[in-house]
Amino acid sequence: MPDIRDRVEDDRGLLKKIQLVVPGFRGYRIREDLRDSDRMLRAELAKRMGLQRSQLEDARRALIRENPMSKALEEMGGVVNTMKRVEGEVLHAEVGYSGIAADVRMKDDELNMLYEYDNSMIESLNFIDEALVKVPEIIRSGNDADLRGAVEAVRNRVDGLESRFKRRKAAITGTGL
Repeated sequence: MPDIRDRVEDDRGLLKKIQLVVPGFRGYRIREDLRDSDRMLRAELAKRMGLQRSQLEDARRALIRENPMSKALEEMGGVVNTMKRVEGEVLHAEVGYSGIAADVRMKDDELNMLYEYDNSMIESLNFIDEALVKVPEIIRSGNDADLRGAVEAVRNRVDGLESRFKRRKAAITGTGL
């Protein structure tokens, strides 16, 4: 995925370019652009997570048709719920905003660090994709034990993504995990 920060910087309009030369406003403009980049990246991450969740929900519906007594149904439902929660957290996460009278101000390097945390979650989403690919085929095979293993693999990867996201939250709050 291309670095959105570069795109935001390249697409600055006239007003934003003027703001960069106004004394005292340059830093504000740069930080706002970093926040916008991070917000756009997280929106893309959440969108992709939503698509993954949809794939798992489709697989769950197929499993209900194929084997309504499967023990994996409940496990799949739990993973779907976890994915919904994490998707919402990613979409609505703090952007490192520090207003005029904020108690804690975020510097450019800290905002860049938040972007890098969010960008690192792409790798986790790729791992989830790899695990999800196997699920429909296993459902068709009818092997419930293999299906439960595949669902567990998806759960572990979603948990890994959530763990990365918690480290991001800790970076904002300064609590360190």
